[in-house]
Amino acid sequence: MQKTIVLLAAVLVCSTVSAQKKPALFEAQDLTQENTFSQNIEGPNFDKAGNLYVVNFQKDGTVGKINTKDGSGEVFVTLADSSTANSIVFNSEGNMYLADFKGHNILEVNMKTKAVSVYVHSSQFNQPNDICITSKGRLFATDPNWRAGSGQLWRIDKGGNPVLLERRLGTANGIALSPDEKNLYINESVQRKIWRYDVDDAGNIFNKKLFAEFPDFGFDGMKCDKAGNLYVCRHGKGVIAVLSPDGKLIREVPLKGKLCSNLVFGGKDKKTVYVTLQDRKCIETFRVDIAGK
Repeated sequence: MQKTIVLLAAVLVCSTVSAQKKPALFEAQDLTQENTFSQNIEGPNFDKAGNLYVVNFQKDGTVGKINTKDGSGEVFVTLADSSTANSIVFNSEGNMYLADFKGHNILEVNMKTKAVSVYVHSSQFNQPNDICITSKGRLFATDPNWRAGSGQLWRIDKGGNPVLLERRLGTANGIALSPDEKNLYINESVQRKIWRYDVDDAGNIFNKKLFAEFPDFGFDGMKCDKAGNLYVCRHGKGVIAVLSPDGKLIREVPLKGKLCSNLVFGGKDKKTVYVTLQDRKCIETFRVDIAGK
């Protein structure tokens, strides 16, 4: 009898510890302290080794490397010539690409030497805002003109050749590829519309359709999970809207801050979402049930 009681107690303790280790789904927690970044905190992304990088750590013009265990960070690289990045992606070789909205560039960072070079510059760029990358290393970039309330969409082929795909968008901001890379999503912050394009193997877009539309607040960064659900930053509302592949609102995940600017899936199981907040100048996280792509 005594052994049974001891075993039951041990099971209860283990169950309690296990439950404590598993945070609730869709509940935001702070990773970093407030005011760790500048107001232009944006573009979180992970390299192959699982290191988290976020732009504008401590001040504009930097890329920070953030410890996902305790939220501490350090400056990984400082950009030259007043360049200020807005988005980060990595190619299959491990090189980092940055949308430089101040310098009107897409920058490339050699992760071994930390050398920063201009991958592509165009006088036709407004200010490259957000970028995504295909498995073949092809980039797509949104390019808003905030004063005019308009925007463009670019494809940047390997080697840095820019191709203008769309010139009559609204304030093009967030951008994301579906898991199979056959659909490209673009949102317009001011117009509050999300568009979906079909994409062929050559990176051409066609069959533009309105995917979703909201009556209030704004949009910013977006990412897809493995099931094709689209996670959208609702800038000003302080929630991440989760949309199904057919554009239906599944849920809204409330955050502590209101000005969510971008997000990325990470962690060993890719089920932790890392969100950048411009009003709090920090990173919040929450757990999800479906891994990111």
